[in-house]
Amino acid sequence: MSLSLSPSIPSSSSCLRLHAHFIPSLPPMSILRCLTHRFPCRLNLQRHRFASVAAAAVRQDTTVWTPAPLSEVEPAAESLFHVSVDLSDSPDLAASHTRAGQYLQLRVPDAPKPSFLAIASPPKLASARGVFEFLVKSVPGSIAEILCGLKKGTVVEMSQVMGNGFDTSQIDPPEKYATVFIFATGSGISPIRSLIESGFSAAERSDVRLYYGARNLQRMAYQDRFKDWESSGITIVPVLSQPDGSWTGESGYVQAAFTRTKQITNPLSTGAVLCGQKQMTEEVTSILTADGVSSDKILKNF
Repeated sequence: MSLSLSPSIPSSSSCLRLHAHFIPSLPPMSILRCLTHRFPCRLNLQRHRFASVAAAAVRQDTTVWTPAPLSEVEPAAESLFHVSVDLSDSPDLAASHTRAGQYLQLRVPDAPKPSFLAIASPPKLASARGVFEFLVKSVPGSIAEILCGLKKGTVVEMSQVMGNGFDTSQIDPPEKYATVFIFATGSGISPIRSLIESGFSAAERSDVRLYYGARNLQRMAYQDRFKDWESSGITIVPVLSQPDGSWTGESGYVQAAFTRTKQITNPLSTGAVLCGQKQMTEEVTSILTADGVSSDKILKNF
Protein backbone atom coordinates (compact mmCIF):
# COMPACT_ATOMS: atom_id res chain seq x y z
CA MET A 1 0.00 0.00 0.00
CA SER A 2 1.31 3.43 -0.88
CA LEU A 3 0.33 6.36 1.29
CA SER A 4 0.03 9.80 -0.32
CA LEU A 5 -0.32 12.90 1.80
CA SER A 6 -2.04 16.19 1.03
CA PRO A 7 0.40 19.03 0.33
CA SER A 8 -0.94 20.85 3.39
CA ILE A 9 0.23 18.02 5.68
CA PRO A 10 3.93 18.13 6.65
CA SER A 11 6.05 16.17 4.18
CA SER A 12 7.84 12.90 5.07
CA SER A 13 11.09 14.76 5.47
CA SER A 14 9.66 17.01 8.17
CA CYS A 15 7.28 14.66 9.91
CA LEU A 16 7.28 10.97 9.00
CA ARG A 17 11.01 10.67 9.38
CA LEU A 18 10.69 11.75 13.01
CA HIS A 19 8.34 8.82 13.66
CA ALA A 20 9.70 6.30 11.12
CA HIS A 21 10.41 3.70 13.77
CA PHE A 22 6.69 3.53 14.58
CA ILE A 23 5.27 3.17 11.08
CA PRO A 24 6.66 -0.21 9.81
CA SER A 25 4.88 -2.08 12.61
CA LEU A 26 1.52 -0.44 11.95
CA PRO A 27 -1.11 -1.79 9.51
CA PRO A 28 -2.46 0.69 6.91
CA MET A 29 -5.54 1.81 8.89
CA SER A 30 -3.36 2.38 11.92
CA ILE A 31 -1.19 4.70 9.85
CA LEU A 32 -4.26 6.74 8.96
CA ARG A 33 -5.38 6.83 12.57
CA CYS A 34 -1.90 7.91 13.54
CA LEU A 35 -1.98 10.74 11.01
CA THR A 36 -5.45 11.79 12.08
CA HIS A 37 -4.32 11.83 15.70
CA ARG A 38 -1.28 13.96 14.93
CA PHE A 39 -2.82 16.30 12.33
CA PRO A 40 -6.58 16.35 12.98
CA CYS A 41 -7.08 20.03 12.10
CA ARG A 42 -5.26 19.81 8.79
CA LEU A 43 -7.00 16.64 7.69
CA ASN A 44 -10.36 18.07 8.70
CA LEU A 45 -9.54 21.22 6.73
CA GLN A 46 -8.84 19.11 3.64
CA ARG A 47 -12.13 17.23 4.09
CA HIS A 48 -13.95 20.57 4.41
CA ARG A 49 -12.32 21.86 1.24
CA PHE A 50 -13.18 18.74 -0.72
CA ALA A 51 -16.76 18.89 0.58
CA SER A 52 -17.06 22.56 -0.40
CA VAL A 53 -15.81 21.85 -3.92
CA ALA A 54 -18.21 18.93 -4.26
CA ALA A 55 -21.13 20.99 -2.97
CA ALA A 56 -20.32 23.81 -5.39
CA ALA A 57 -20.25 21.33 -8.26
CA VAL A 58 -23.64 20.01 -7.25
CA ARG A 59 -25.06 23.53 -7.08
CA GLN A 60 -23.67 24.31 -10.52
CA ASP A 61 -25.11 21.10 -11.94
CA THR A 62 -28.60 21.91 -10.64
CA THR A 63 -28.85 25.21 -12.54
CA VAL A 64 -31.31 24.95 -15.42
CA TRP A 65 -30.38 27.25 -18.30
CA THR A 66 -33.05 28.47 -20.71
CA PRO A 67 -31.98 29.97 -24.07
CA ALA A 68 -33.86 33.06 -25.26
CA PRO A 69 -33.17 35.88 -27.74
CA LEU A 70 -32.58 39.51 -26.88
CA SER A 71 -35.45 41.69 -28.07
CA GLU A 72 -33.95 45.06 -27.09
CA VAL A 73 -30.59 46.54 -26.13
CA GLU A 74 -30.89 50.33 -25.94
CA PRO A 75 -29.28 53.14 -23.91
CA ALA A 76 -31.22 54.06 -20.77
CA ALA A 77 -28.84 56.71 -19.40
CA GLU A 78 -25.10 57.28 -19.32
CA SER A 79 -23.47 53.83 -18.76
CA LEU A 80 -26.93 52.21 -18.34
CA PHE A 81 -28.83 50.08 -20.85
CA HIS A 82 -32.34 48.75 -21.24
CA VAL A 83 -32.05 45.02 -22.00
CA SER A 84 -35.13 42.94 -22.85
CA VAL A 85 -35.28 39.17 -23.37
CA ASP A 86 -38.04 37.45 -25.35
CA LEU A 87 -39.63 34.63 -23.32
CA SER A 88 -42.44 33.79 -25.75
CA ASP A 89 -41.00 30.28 -26.11
CA SER A 90 -40.34 29.92 -22.37
CA PRO A 91 -43.69 30.45 -20.59
CA ASP A 92 -42.62 28.47 -17.51
CA LEU A 93 -39.66 30.77 -16.92
CA ALA A 94 -41.85 33.84 -17.45
CA ALA A 95 -44.42 32.53 -14.96
CA SER A 96 -41.74 31.91 -12.31
CA HIS A 97 -41.35 35.67 -11.79
CA THR A 98 -43.93 36.26 -9.06
CA ARG A 99 -42.65 39.17 -6.96
CA ALA A 100 -40.80 42.45 -7.50
CA GLY A 101 -37.19 42.29 -6.38
CA GLN A 102 -36.43 38.82 -7.73
CA TYR A 103 -33.36 38.19 -9.86
CA LEU A 104 -31.66 35.57 -12.02
CA GLN A 105 -28.37 34.63 -13.63
CA LEU A 106 -27.78 35.45 -17.28
CA ARG A 107 -25.07 33.98 -19.51
CA VAL A 108 -23.86 35.52 -22.75
CA PRO A 109 -21.95 33.76 -25.57
CA ASP A 110 -18.23 33.23 -24.94
CA ALA A 111 -18.32 34.75 -21.43
CA PRO A 112 -16.55 32.76 -18.70
CA LYS A 113 -19.30 33.08 -16.09
CA PRO A 114 -22.87 34.34 -15.66
CA SER A 115 -23.98 37.69 -14.28
CA PHE A 116 -26.66 38.24 -11.62
CA LEU A 117 -29.36 40.68 -12.73
CA ALA A 118 -32.42 42.01 -10.93
CA ILE A 119 -35.56 41.91 -13.04
CA ALA A 120 -36.71 45.48 -13.71
CA SER A 121 -40.09 44.70 -15.24
CA PRO A 122 -43.09 43.82 -13.06
CA PRO A 123 -44.24 40.17 -12.98
CA LYS A 124 -47.43 41.04 -14.87
CA LEU A 125 -45.34 42.08 -17.89
CA ALA A 126 -43.78 38.63 -18.11
CA SER A 127 -47.16 36.93 -18.01
CA ALA A 128 -48.82 39.38 -20.43
CA ARG A 129 -46.07 39.90 -23.01
CA GLY A 130 -43.57 37.12 -22.35
CA VAL A 131 -40.61 39.38 -21.64
CA PHE A 132 -38.07 40.11 -18.91
CA GLU A 133 -36.62 43.61 -18.82
CA PHE A 134 -33.38 44.58 -17.10
CA LEU A 135 -31.47 47.77 -16.36
CA VAL A 136 -27.80 46.93 -16.83
CA LYS A 137 -24.81 49.05 -15.87
CA SER A 138 -22.02 48.68 -18.41
CA VAL A 139 -18.80 48.39 -16.43
CA PRO A 140 -15.60 48.25 -18.55
CA GLY A 141 -14.18 44.72 -18.67
CA SER A 142 -17.27 43.11 -17.16
CA ILE A 143 -19.77 40.59 -18.49
CA ALA A 144 -22.36 43.37 -18.27
CA GLU A 145 -20.34 45.35 -20.81
CA ILE A 146 -20.42 42.36 -23.17
CA LEU A 147 -24.18 42.03 -22.70
CA CYS A 148 -24.78 45.73 -23.40
CA GLY A 149 -22.80 45.39 -26.64
CA LEU A 150 -24.88 42.53 -28.05
CA LYS A 151 -27.42 42.92 -30.85
CA LYS A 152 -31.12 42.23 -30.95
CA GLY A 153 -31.70 38.54 -31.70
CA THR A 154 -28.57 37.29 -29.94
CA VAL A 155 -29.43 34.23 -27.86
CA VAL A 156 -28.52 34.37 -24.18
CA GLU A 157 -29.19 31.86 -21.41
CA MET A 158 -31.02 32.50 -18.16
CA SER A 159 -31.28 30.55 -14.94
CA GLN A 160 -34.49 30.04 -13.05
CA VAL A 161 -35.77 33.10 -11.16
CA MET A 162 -34.25 33.39 -7.68
CA GLY A 163 -34.90 35.16 -4.40
CA ASN A 164 -37.95 36.08 -2.37
CA GLY A 165 -38.08 39.65 -3.64
CA PHE A 166 -39.71 42.46 -1.64
CA ASP A 167 -42.24 40.98 0.76
CA THR A 168 -44.73 43.84 0.75
CA SER A 169 -47.10 41.88 2.98
CA GLN A 170 -44.88 43.18 5.81
CA ILE A 171 -46.14 46.73 5.15
CA ASP A 172 -49.82 45.91 4.55
CA PRO A 173 -52.57 46.92 4.95
CA PRO A 174 -51.89 50.42 3.55
CA GLU A 175 -54.08 52.14 6.12
CA LYS A 176 -51.90 50.70 8.90
CA TYR A 177 -48.58 51.51 7.19
CA ALA A 178 -49.40 54.90 5.75
CA THR A 179 -45.79 56.01 5.33
CA VAL A 180 -43.36 54.16 3.05
CA PHE A 181 -39.89 55.45 2.18
CA ILE A 182 -38.18 53.97 -0.87
CA PHE A 183 -34.44 54.29 -1.49
CA ALA A 184 -32.42 53.49 -4.61
CA THR A 185 -29.00 54.39 -5.98
CA GLY A 186 -27.70 53.89 -9.52
CA SER A 187 -28.86 50.68 -11.17
CA GLY A 188 -30.49 49.76 -7.85
CA ILE A 189 -33.56 51.49 -9.26
CA SER A 190 -34.10 48.38 -11.40
CA PRO A 191 -36.03 46.21 -8.87
CA ILE A 192 -37.62 49.38 -7.44
CA ARG A 193 -39.18 50.00 -10.83
CA SER A 194 -40.60 46.47 -10.68
CA LEU A 195 -42.03 47.23 -7.24
CA ILE A 196 -43.61 50.53 -8.25
CA GLU A 197 -45.13 49.16 -11.43
CA SER A 198 -46.34 46.01 -9.69
CA GLY A 199 -48.35 48.24 -7.37
CA PHE A 200 -48.30 48.19 -3.57
CA SER A 201 -51.30 50.46 -2.87
CA ALA A 202 -49.21 53.64 -2.88
CA ALA A 203 -52.25 55.80 -3.63
CA GLU A 204 -53.94 54.48 -0.47
CA ARG A 205 -51.06 55.66 1.75
CA SER A 206 -50.56 59.21 2.95
CA ASP A 207 -46.80 59.53 2.36
CA VAL A 208 -44.81 57.44 -0.14
CA ARG A 209 -41.45 58.90 -1.15
CA LEU A 210 -38.76 57.62 -3.49
CA TYR A 211 -35.24 58.92 -2.78
CA TYR A 212 -33.34 58.13 -5.96
CA GLY A 213 -29.61 58.85 -6.04
CA ALA A 214 -27.36 59.24 -9.08
CA ARG A 215 -24.21 61.14 -9.95
CA ASN A 216 -26.10 63.53 -12.23
CA LEU A 217 -29.24 63.66 -14.36
CA GLN A 218 -27.40 62.07 -17.27
CA ARG A 219 -26.92 58.94 -15.14
CA MET A 220 -30.48 58.79 -13.86
CA ALA A 221 -32.57 56.13 -15.65
CA TYR A 222 -36.36 55.98 -15.99
CA GLN A 223 -36.93 59.73 -15.95
CA ASP A 224 -39.54 59.15 -18.66
CA ARG A 225 -41.50 57.07 -16.13
CA PHE A 226 -41.49 59.60 -13.30
CA LYS A 227 -44.82 61.15 -14.30
CA ASP A 228 -46.57 57.76 -14.23
CA TRP A 229 -44.94 56.86 -10.93
CA GLU A 230 -46.06 60.13 -9.40
CA SER A 231 -49.62 59.55 -10.65
CA SER A 232 -49.61 56.24 -8.77
CA GLY A 233 -49.11 58.12 -5.49
CA ILE A 234 -45.32 58.35 -5.17
CA THR A 235 -43.36 61.55 -4.51
CA ILE A 236 -39.99 61.35 -6.27
CA VAL A 237 -36.97 63.01 -4.66
CA PRO A 238 -33.97 62.92 -7.05
CA VAL A 239 -30.66 63.25 -5.22
CA LEU A 240 -27.55 64.12 -7.26
CA SER A 241 -24.08 63.60 -5.80
CA GLN A 242 -22.30 65.67 -8.49
CA PRO A 243 -24.91 68.02 -9.99
CA ASP A 244 -24.17 70.84 -12.38
CA GLY A 245 -24.56 74.47 -11.36
CA SER A 246 -28.19 74.73 -12.49
CA TRP A 247 -29.45 71.97 -10.16
CA THR A 248 -31.74 73.24 -7.39
CA GLY A 249 -32.93 69.93 -5.94
CA GLU A 250 -31.41 67.65 -3.29
CA SER A 251 -27.68 67.04 -3.60
CA GLY A 252 -25.11 64.87 -1.86
CA TYR A 253 -25.88 61.33 -0.73
CA VAL A 254 -29.32 59.77 -0.42
CA GLN A 255 -28.96 59.10 3.31
CA ALA A 256 -28.02 62.74 3.97
CA ALA A 257 -30.94 64.02 1.91
CA PHE A 258 -33.29 61.73 3.80
CA THR A 259 -31.95 62.93 7.16
CA ARG A 260 -32.73 66.51 6.16
CA THR A 261 -36.31 65.81 5.06
CA LYS A 262 -37.46 62.56 6.70
CA GLN A 263 -40.31 63.78 8.99
CA ILE A 264 -41.20 60.41 10.56
CA THR A 265 -44.38 61.22 12.46
CA ASN A 266 -45.25 57.68 13.52
CA PRO A 267 -42.49 55.04 13.29
CA LEU A 268 -44.96 52.24 14.09
CA SER A 269 -46.86 52.99 10.87
CA THR A 270 -43.72 53.43 8.74
CA GLY A 271 -42.14 51.00 6.30
CA ALA A 272 -39.22 51.23 3.88
CA VAL A 273 -37.80 49.56 0.78
CA LEU A 274 -34.07 49.74 -0.04
CA CYS A 275 -31.86 48.77 -2.97
CA GLY A 276 -28.47 50.12 -3.94
CA GLN A 277 -25.02 50.78 -2.55
CA LYS A 278 -24.17 48.92 0.64
CA GLN A 279 -23.18 52.07 2.53
CA MET A 280 -26.48 53.72 1.67
CA THR A 281 -28.60 50.73 2.72
CA GLU A 282 -26.70 50.30 5.98
CA GLU A 283 -26.85 53.97 6.94
CA VAL A 284 -30.50 54.40 6.00
CA THR A 285 -31.36 51.27 7.99
CA SER A 286 -29.54 52.72 11.02
CA ILE A 287 -31.37 56.03 10.68
CA LEU A 288 -34.77 54.36 10.43
CA THR A 289 -34.28 51.94 13.33
CA ALA A 290 -32.86 54.71 15.52
CA ASP A 291 -36.10 56.59 14.94
CA GLY A 292 -38.16 53.57 15.98
CA VAL A 293 -39.01 51.93 12.65
CA SER A 294 -39.17 48.16 13.07
CA SER A 295 -36.40 46.32 11.22
CA ASP A 296 -38.87 43.80 9.80
CA LYS A 297 -40.66 46.68 8.05
CA ILE A 298 -37.45 47.59 6.17
CA LEU A 299 -37.60 45.51 3.01
CA LYS A 300 -34.63 44.38 0.93
CA ASN A 301 -34.49 41.93 -1.95
CA PHE A 302 -31.64 39.77 -0.63
